[in-house]
Amino acid sequence: MRLSQMLFVTLRDDPADAEIPSHKLLVRAGFIRRIGSGIYSYLPLMWRVLQKVSQIVREEMNATGAQECLLPQLQPSELWKESGRWDTYTKAEGIMFALTDRQDRELGLGPTHEEVITTIAKEMIRSYRQLPVNLYQIQTKFRDEIRPRFGLMRGREFIMKDAYSFHADEESLKETYRAMDQAYRNMLRRCGLTFRAVEADSGAIGGSGSQEFMVLADAGEDEVLYTEDSKYAANVEKAVSLPPDAIASPFNSYEKRETPNCNTIESLAKFLKCSPTNIVKNVLYEAIYDNGKTVLVLVSIRGDQEVNEVKLNNELVKIAADYQAKTLLSLKVPDELAQKQWAAKPLPLGYIAPDLEDNYIAKNNDINPKFVRLIDKTASEITNFITGANEVNYHFVGANWGKEFPAPKLVVDIRKAKIGDRAVHDPNQTLQTARGIEAGHIFQLGTKYSQAMGATFTDEQGKEKPLVMGCYGVGVSRLAQSAVEQSYDKDGIIWPVAIAPYEVIIVIPNISDEEQVKAAEKLYQDFNNAGIEALLDDRNERAGVKFKDADLIGIPYRIVTGKSLKEGKVELVTRATKEAQMINLDEVVTTLREWIETAKK
Repeated sequence: MRLSQMLFVTLRDDPADAEIPSHKLLVRAGFIRRIGSGIYSYLPLMWRVLQKVSQIVREEMNATGAQECLLPQLQPSELWKESGRWDTYTKAEGIMFALTDRQDRELGLGPTHEEVITTIAKEMIRSYRQLPVNLYQIQTKFRDEIRPRFGLMRGREFIMKDAYSFHADEESLKETYRAMDQAYRNMLRRCGLTFRAVEADSGAIGGSGSQEFMVLADAGEDEVLYTEDSKYAANVEKAVSLPPDAIASPFNSYEKRETPNCNTIESLAKFLKCSPTNIVKNVLYEAIYDNGKTVLVLVSIRGDQEVNEVKLNNELVKIAADYQAKTLLSLKVPDELAQKQWAAKPLPLGYIAPDLEDNYIAKNNDINPKFVRLIDKTASEITNFITGANEVNYHFVGANWGKEFPAPKLVVDIRKAKIGDRAVHDPNQTLQTARGIEAGHIFQLGTKYSQAMGATFTDEQGKEKPLVMGCYGVGVSRLAQSAVEQSYDKDGIIWPVAIAPYEVIIVIPNISDEEQVKAAEKLYQDFNNAGIEALLDDRNERAGVKFKDADLIGIPYRIVTGKSLKEGKVELVTRATKEAQMINLDEVVTTLREWIETAKK
């Protein structure tokens, strides 16, 4: 491609709305243009990158035996209501664009396609002889992000590869899951990215297990906790660990003590001269289920620990059926306004005990009359602890479960693992932290969707069973920007060779110099004939401008047809290292082909 014929405009200054380096560089280098909040156009250079990423993804998926298809972006609400996710996606998470057509039919713009693919399987898969099958697509998805930001990282319209597999049993699912795990590792490696595969929370997608593929970058929105022995890595939402050991309590007898102005763990520990590990703090949450039922949740956890609200959400979804519900719409610590809607009397905030009486909840048909009481394992294991007395400015000391307070019935892991904690698999290993960008996520869905939507098959014994499912997603446009976030310098982007828009750029310093133009044109033709993707900068611009643009757009190799032509040589510059060398004209194509092939391995 000749740069003089390309729609190509670079910017000197960073765009005002860009917050992270990759977003700034992609706009400045003319790869993308903002059209609206979270909506971007992919310009010619970016589209080439996306095509290359898509092709790598396609090749790795095809290698596993997966079949490519294309599913509708417009999805009837009936499918989502059948699975029980319509309210979750349109109200609770609110990420689905929903609309009504001229016949008053509700539709959604697809943020994901579990419901559509399950419907297809329901109608087309009849027998175990058709299984397993894995279908995938590469398509635009839509999500109504509350705060679109970071360019393609969190947009409202983005390109994604999503795959869905169907199986007769869990073992078959696990076999495909392992194949997808390897395929995803291959995709990211071939794209030239440094990444880490981590345990993850399944979120609104659901299922028994999932794994994220994190591109490591300082600007990553996700925190990854891992051990240096490489035997454990997890998203902080999912991570587990061993907390610090509790210090022995200084209180051996049970009594009520006045603790004025001690409504925080820090102030209480200082006043009583004890460790936060001796304190059981009790945190109140308001949970609203998809049927409108409000449930008040009292979480007891050790004073030095924090509640992991993702884990808490998952525990509450598990008991949704107890309240004739399917899922959770919202979970929050209630503010004063929220408390007024259900509290029968003022709460002793900062001084709540695990046995806070249910009569604090006002009588209302939409509100569960009793607290759900969850005890984190860290709180359940300590003795002679300190906790609130359900009275402002008072705490109990020397308390014990099964004595002063009822023995815990629901002991769960809802604490937030953090850096420095000991690893479960090896207490000698401590958790380290890194930032990551989620580029891929694979799930073992099981029968969540097939049971809800009646997608069954007949097994070898002629018995009807629900299909066992898996799903596997890669953010194609996010992955492309992640590559920039991971590889850039003060001068611009440094594309990995495998996904760079072009492999080499030929710069003519002076287009008035016939010898420079002639040499550049011959190299351009030779590269094309050799299958090397070349960009020819034949613009009537100063050499300095061309060099700056070449660095900004990040083409891996630069050829300069300058003064060294008199010696039969050109300058070859490697973008990643800035290393320059003079090379004979007749050796350029061979040398560059070898470098490119090596870089793609």
